[in-house]
Formats: sequence, C-alpha cells, structure tokens
Amino acid sequence: MSEFTRRQFLRTSLAGAGLLATAPGLIRGAEAAPAGSFKGTDIVDLGKTGIKVTRLAQGTGYNGYNHTSAHTRQGKEAFDRLLHHSLDRGIRFIDMADLYGSHPFVKEIIKGLPRDSYSLLTKIWPRKAEWVTPSGGAKQELDRFRQELGVDQIEVCLMHCMTNDKWPVEFARVCDELAELKDKKVVRAVGVSCHDFGAMKVASEDPWVDVLFARVNYRGGKEYSCDASAEEVAGVLKTARRNGKAVIGMKIFGAGKLTKPEEKDASLKYVFSHGLVDAITIGMLNPEEVDDTLKHMAEA
Repeated sequence: MSEFTRRQFLRTSLAGAGLLATAPGLIRGAEAAPAGSFKGTDIVDLGKTGIKVTRLAQGTGYNGYNHTSAHTRQGKEAFDRLLHHSLDRGIRFIDMADLYGSHPFVKEIIKGLPRDSYSLLTKIWPRKAEWVTPSGGAKQELDRFRQELGVDQIEVCLMHCMTNDKWPVEFARVCDELAELKDKKVVRAVGVSCHDFGAMKVASEDPWVDVLFARVNYRGGKEYSCDASAEEVAGVLKTARRNGKAVIGMKIFGAGKLTKPEEKDASLKYVFSHGLVDAITIGMLNPEEVDDTLKHMAEA
C-alpha cells in the first residue's frame, strides 16, 4: 500500500470508527471499555490525567541500550512495517524513549497522520552515559524530543529507569522542569519508570507522579524481570491507583521468558483481573507478534 493511500485509509477508518479527537490524547466519541473487556484496542482513561489511550501500547525498546533497541536495529523498513501494522490494527499508543533511539523512526510513521489519532509516551535518561550527556533538567530534552518526533506536544514523559528510592531528590531539577513543562502544556502527564522496588513504592505515593511505569507479571521476582514478588508488586500498584496514579505495566511477558500461550494468558489475566494497571506496553517486534498479543488480550 502506498504511503499516501495508507494514510488516507487510516484517516478514513479512524473517522469512521469515531476515534478522531479534538486534542491529543482526547478521543472524541470514544466510550469506556465494556466491563470485563481487556482488548488491546479498548479505549481507556490513563488514570486522572485526562488522556485516553488504547489499553495496549506498541513498545519500541525491546533490549534497548545506547540509543538503539531491537526494534531500531531491525532497520527502517521492518520498523515501518511493524508500526503501520499496529496502527492499522487499532493500537493508538506508542511507547518510546531516548535510550531506544526510536523517535526518528516514529516520526516518519506519524508524519501526516491526524495528531489526535495517537498518543505518545517517551522517557528521559537522566544519567550521563557514553551516548548522552543530560542537561540536568528536562527543557532541553523535551525540545529535542519534539523536534525528533515532529510534534508540539507529547502526552506522557517519564524519567527513565529509577533504581533507588532517592530519585525525587537525586533528580529534583528534572522533576521541577517537567512540572513546568506540564504547566505550559508541552507535556500532559509526567512520572517515572521504575527498575527498583523502593523507587516504585516512593512513586506510588509521590504527589508529583501522574504515571507510574512498572514491571509486573504473574510470576514476579528478578528471574521474570520484576522488582519484587508478584504479591509485593501488586500491593504497591494498588496503592498507586488508589492514590490516583495511572499505572502502565511492562514486562508482562517477563521480558520474553513467558512465551507459552498459557503463560501469556495467565499474565494478562493476572494484571487486569486484579486491577493492577490502566494499560500495558509490549515490545512486539513484528506484525505476527502484534496479532498474537491482540488475540490473547481479546480472550483474557
């Protein structure tokens, strides 16, 4: 399908489905997901942010490091095919990060699409590394991110990979500048992604946090890329949601360790039936994995 024809088709299908919005993250005519439905294409509220997203986000950072990921290392052609497929299947939520180097790849896909037909989430890496020298805040990063993506506003921006419970002090300037950017509507919601149980517990209570990005699955433990046991993680995520935080689950399939159909089903049922998350992100690498995930979510 040619790029023009594809975009024309997507715009038409979005409009026909009543999924065009008046502003990014606000989906006109969308109704709350039916009770008991956990489809990946269900439209859900992202906590109290006012942002509406699809329950499933297309991840772009499987095995991400040094400004690359398994997604970007596949090359532009494979990345384009994957994201086109996800959008055409009804996934309207795209999960990115500076660490993954995925912004320029996504820019080419969303160029020319209605800005109100998708929501973007990205993450700032706040520590110095060989691939990045942070500003110490967030303003420079968000200016660059928006340029890399070709957009004026980003729905969700997180601090990436919090590894201890001191992050509010350690990265106070980043928090302050993200709050200022939220006031200016450069971003609509802020928060953290956590790779530590203490960091997650602090995030579940901190009033600055709108969105908590958490590792969760039914097996739990470090072997399955979680920060504590399944029961401990569940308790913190329930606290976060009671405190009005949006929770987005990652590592639902244990970073590729829960691949049997029954394991996928068990993990999806666990996170949704226990009310642990608003939405999930999965780093599907090809159209077949997208279809498989949507199938399992529809049956969950």
